[in-house]
Amino acid sequence: MTKIVTHKEGFLDKYYIPALVVGLKVTLKQFYKTLVLRQHTTINYPEERREYSQRFRGEHFISVDATKTENCTACYLCQTVCPADCITIVAGERPADENPFGVKKEKRPVSFDIDALRCCFCGFCEEACPKDAIKLSRNYELATLNRETAVYDLDHLKREVKGRG
Repeated sequence: MTKIVTHKEGFLDKYYIPALVVGLKVTLKQFYKTLVLRQHTTINYPEERREYSQRFRGEHFISVDATKTENCTACYLCQTVCPADCITIVAGERPADENPFGVKKEKRPVSFDIDALRCCFCGFCEEACPKDAIKLSRNYELATLNRETAVYDLDHLKREVKGRG
């Protein structure tokens, strides 16, 4: 049989005095850093932009070659490995005029949709792609006014992207 030990609260614990002291300590420490030492932790966002690391994973894009043809061969590996199930691909045959010199890319995505609201930005799709076609840029401004614009189609994914390309 186990013995139940009860703890009797004292006056200080009853009125949360130790917790208030700890919270006040944190607040005063930040107040001192900001006011006296001028170490600001807040940035003015639209005017000042934070620099993220090279490993930051932001908005998706599909890389294209010199003829503006996407490198994706619609192999479904990114769709299969995605834990959030946010990638939808419909494959089709690549026209002969897009690939006149061989059969390096016999398939192409007819539709390639990524639901950014479901995506967890894990980067598994980027790692699984054998052609290095799908990549994650360093763009972190993904706010939209409606849900439909957060589903990226093939035309949106093939755009010109700066950073991590």
